[in-house]
Amino acid sequence: MLSDVTMGQFFPGKSVMHRLDPRIKMCLTVYFIVLIFCSKNFVTLGATILMSLLGVVLSKVPLKLYLKSMKPILFIVVFTGVLNLFYGTGDPIFTLGFIHITRNGIVNSIMIAVRIVVLILISSILTFTTSPTQLTDAIERLLKPLSVLHVPVHEFAMMMTIALRFVPTLLEETEKIMAAQKARGADMESGGLMQRIKALIPVLIPLFVSAFRRAFDLATAMESRCYHGGEGRTKMKVLHLSKDDYITLIVCVLYLAAFITANILLPAAIVR
Repeated sequence: MLSDVTMGQFFPGKSVMHRLDPRIKMCLTVYFIVLIFCSKNFVTLGATILMSLLGVVLSKVPLKLYLKSMKPILFIVVFTGVLNLFYGTGDPIFTLGFIHITRNGIVNSIMIAVRIVVLILISSILTFTTSPTQLTDAIERLLKPLSVLHVPVHEFAMMMTIALRFVPTLLEETEKIMAAQKARGADMESGGLMQRIKALIPVLIPLFVSAFRRAFDLATAMESRCYHGGEGRTKMKVLHLSKDDYITLIVCVLYLAAFITANILLPAAIVR
């Protein structure tokens, strides 16, 4: 299961999505996440899903990687969808004791589940097509106005990127430790909840030790390269908007106008 977590992984390529400016990709990620939660009917929801799938196609990242990123959240999607079945208003279409399922509950369940899936999909497009270095530069440039308020923007961007970068590394380390403990006869899959939690202690202790060791080695390596924060540093690759970026922005602005119009004119999927 841990190997299925693809957060923070970068898939090298030369697709349109890879060539887009990382600042544009980060803004578009937030843009589509807001739109997917502002969809009031199935037309706007479906259109936003199609735009997200278009990003998947343009990224030219193997579909199995996207499916792999969905696997860890499958339980959350199903659990959230089932839970929202019972929170609809209106006349019930199915009743079993105190359980009442309405049409609004079913629609709400579908929309919530789809929104979570698209949220992960959009975030995966960003991480698959943007290297950690590009993410650092994009975060730093987008947050640069905060430097007027003496906010350490560069350090904040570096911290976020390092944290995201080491998620796959720590998950891989966890799998190795678990495999080593199982080879020594540790039983982590049987027994009650408390027994399983106690069985994780031999995994968590070496994992924390390994994480602190990696952090110390990284700090030593950065100091050896005379890294002292963002002051006075220059960029090897300066970010510039290209023709593809401007075309993408124009398409997104036109889509936003159509989205707002459809949201206003078409009836909402959930009747309050």
